[in-house]
Amino acid sequence: MVYTKRHIAVLIMGLALLALGYCTELGLLDDVIKYLGTSRSKPAMITLPYTFGAIGVVIGLWQLIGLHRPGGLDYINSALGGALFILFVAMLIRWFLDPLVAVWSRAVGPVFGGKYIHDVFGLNYIVLGIVAGILLVNTVGIPSWAQNGVRLSRLGLKTGVVLLGTLYFLQEILHLGTASFTLIGIFVLGSVGLVLWMGRLMTVSNSMGGVLSAGVGVCGVSAAVAAAPVVQAKSAEIAYTIGTILLWGVGCMFVFPTVGKLLHMSPEAFGAWAGTGILNSAQVAGAALAFQPDGIETLKVAEIFNITRILFLPLIVVWLAVWYVRRETAVNGAAQAQSVGAMAVSAPRVSVGRVIVDKFPLFVLGFIFMFLLNLTGVFLPKGVSANDLWKGQYFDNNLKADRLLKDKDVDALRAVADKAKRSDHKAALERLIANKKVMSVSDYHALDGLSASGALSKEAKAVVSGARRSVMHTPKIVGWFRDWIVWLFAFGLTGLGMQITIASLKQAGGQPLVIGGVVGTIKAVGSLIVVIVFAGLLGLSTL
Repeated sequence: MVYTKRHIAVLIMGLALLALGYCTELGLLDDVIKYLGTSRSKPAMITLPYTFGAIGVVIGLWQLIGLHRPGGLDYINSALGGALFILFVAMLIRWFLDPLVAVWSRAVGPVFGGKYIHDVFGLNYIVLGIVAGILLVNTVGIPSWAQNGVRLSRLGLKTGVVLLGTLYFLQEILHLGTASFTLIGIFVLGSVGLVLWMGRLMTVSNSMGGVLSAGVGVCGVSAAVAAAPVVQAKSAEIAYTIGTILLWGVGCMFVFPTVGKLLHMSPEAFGAWAGTGILNSAQVAGAALAFQPDGIETLKVAEIFNITRILFLPLIVVWLAVWYVRRETAVNGAAQAQSVGAMAVSAPRVSVGRVIVDKFPLFVLGFIFMFLLNLTGVFLPKGVSANDLWKGQYFDNNLKADRLLKDKDVDALRAVADKAKRSDHKAALERLIANKKVMSVSDYHALDGLSASGALSKEAKAVVSGARRSVMHTPKIVGWFRDWIVWLFAFGLTGLGMQITIASLKQAGGQPLVIGGVVGTIKAVGSLIVVIVFAGLLGLSTL
């Protein structure tokens, strides 16, 4: 079968991207960029359109005039056009629609406790990308030439998770490890047990209850697929489970960020909640980026919790294997007792070890590999070790003159110098005023505490914040990884939206949807309460 469709659309997209890069480089879009407030994005608006525009022109020409034969290369060629389609939509949303919504929202003014509409409801490029994808697939539909490429969106998400391993350091893993294993252990095991119990009360088949418990309790679709062979789940039961996860998760991507904003949750606390309470990996990433679209601190915490959850998958698979065999044996034994001469049919034997090896997500192993590689310091500048890093940045106050505090900044700090009461805060502030820069790592942390204390004026707080940013640096390669991770998730989640059809949402069915909804709600609300009430005990920042 030949997958490549001879269509001019890919060539047109490539030319459009080249035109976008050219117009941006010439300054023809400067008025638009100024109105949208996206001047920081201008370099990317030149480089990325040129790069992917050239790729699009080459692919588009080849699809039109090349010789296409059945095979794997033909499938890859057909998928590249669809991937470019997703990226094209993601670029338009991130550079134009997202900032335009923010401009309109600010024009309306604060509406929720001093917050703007787009902040409260998370109307940023992640959410807008998902919504755009959903609208496209359910209205005009995805063009036939792009459908194979849309399926690549999951690869983008998984690649993003793998690269996230480069942004973690041992201190962060140790800091979040206890919290993640505590929360995940409670809510994964509790959710699986609750689904099995409710399934028994509602007389759901053992196979349906087993696959649903893995999907709702562990990590969504991947867990459901991994558990399906163990509990002998039928295709329809897998479809019901996926539909339930999809329907619930789509709601979570919109509700979680809104609740987090209204409760003024910190990035760390929200990441812990999203990584625990949302069912599917892609939906966890979507909610985290919707909550904090201009950084990935929330995403990093959410993914640690999400990966911890996935690490529980082998344990859950073994649990379900034992549970299923016992349940089926009991059912078959009862049937034998009621039917004279009937032959008992034992539960099919399943190689639990083979299921774990075959179905365990490889991208988690990729994440672990990149994390271990990062510990060697291979991505760090010369002279900087992993021990020098704090939240992925290293301290260096060898600043050029233009990065030092200005006289007006120093005056703003002197005006509030008497407000610092603690000796370490006072000393750090005095050194900052005298040297016009932060002098040490200990001063960096002391000034953070001074800002959080509420003693400084708004102007002085901004000066301290700028001074702190000036002396903390992200390694160049790590910064490159951060940029690409954001684009991979934007690409993946926009493509994910293009796969959410009304028909797939209807697959949830009656009883599975009720069970999944009840347990999902308990899990979401319970984990929120635990994160808020016990944040200190779990070592989570609430600021």
